[in-house]
Amino acid sequence: MNTFNVTELQDGYFPTEDLYLDKKFLLLTPGVAITSELRRELRDWEFLKVYSEGHLTDKMEPKKIQSMAGASTEKNDTKKEESKTEAEAIENESDESRFNQVERDYMEFQNCIAEIYTKYVTRKDLQLQYISDKVKEMCEFIRDNKRYVLRIQPSQENRDKNYLVVHAMRSTVYAIVIALQLKFPIHKLIELGVSCILHEIGMIRLPPQVYLGNKVLTPVEKNAILTHPVISYNILREFSFPLNICLGVLEHHERENGDGYPRKLTKDKISLYAKIIAVACSYEAVTAPRPYKEARDAYSGILDIMKNQGKQYDETVIRALLFSLSLYPIGLYVLLSNNKIGQVTDVNPENPKYPIVQIHGETKVDGSPKVIETSEYGVYITRPLTKEEGAALIQRP
Repeated sequence: MNTFNVTELQDGYFPTEDLYLDKKFLLLTPGVAITSELRRELRDWEFLKVYSEGHLTDKMEPKKIQSMAGASTEKNDTKKEESKTEAEAIENESDESRFNQVERDYMEFQNCIAEIYTKYVTRKDLQLQYISDKVKEMCEFIRDNKRYVLRIQPSQENRDKNYLVVHAMRSTVYAIVIALQLKFPIHKLIELGVSCILHEIGMIRLPPQVYLGNKVLTPVEKNAILTHPVISYNILREFSFPLNICLGVLEHHERENGDGYPRKLTKDKISLYAKIIAVACSYEAVTAPRPYKEARDAYSGILDIMKNQGKQYDETVIRALLFSLSLYPIGLYVLLSNNKIGQVTDVNPENPKYPIVQIHGETKVDGSPKVIETSEYGVYITRPLTKEEGAALIQRP
């Protein structure tokens, strides 16, 4: 097996034999050219080497191509048949069943976060490697299922049972989505995810009524809230977590204009992880119900974040959130210009104003959901549904 460094791959070259990422993952078949997109993806995910029994070339004699094609016809036909069968199975899988499976996986990750917090509370135990491994799985899960993950809404019972865990999970999802938009390599995704999962762990040393109560806080209680980033930082340093992770925890309430806490840092003095967690945490907080306030809908929530652009939050991070969720975030029910109702299911990477929408109650001939791309001159969104309209729609048989 020959080994090729990813940095040495060239556009237009192709392998004479199958090219593999590892022993099982096939990247390219003979005669299929290497592209800049493939090289970029390999670099983004920090794959350093690829493997093949053959070599890379930009030229090949016709006879050689014919010989190779003949020798591998049976193998390729088998692979095509397997791929076709798999594609048909995926296509036939209903959107609802896929969503349900993603929701179950989501809850497993949330339960894992609950376990992490519980182990610290009961045993004073925080294992960096274990948390990092789980975050890596979570990154891959979110990357592959983003349009389903962002539609998940925890029940009120779930929120009431363990507010900190639900908040940590949702904030981490948004943080990872932002970082994927910013093309973070995998090691930075993992560090960010670990930092975001643990960014509120200092709260467990405060009385729950301080951060869950529906009464006006006393000056003493306000000061206690202001200490939680420092407490969280000290907890992580006690367990020798990397400084990058600890600073994300310490600085997630700092603001670009210096109005944050605990150190009133500004702009470039704030760590990038903290900037991302700040936006993710704030968006989660504004769109989640609290004892003292009603939840804002996703559309209003993202507008709230955008209004602070250049004041509290980093402009690049806000833009990444907008292009990840769209102006009408995934999961939002909307009224369309043709008077039909739909649910936003995916983003338009070219324009966050015109997301992908699934028409409510309509299917295609094959039974799959009817999905449209909204646009400026075609069908577009006129307004988001109100909370009451959305609730009535969900409950309607």
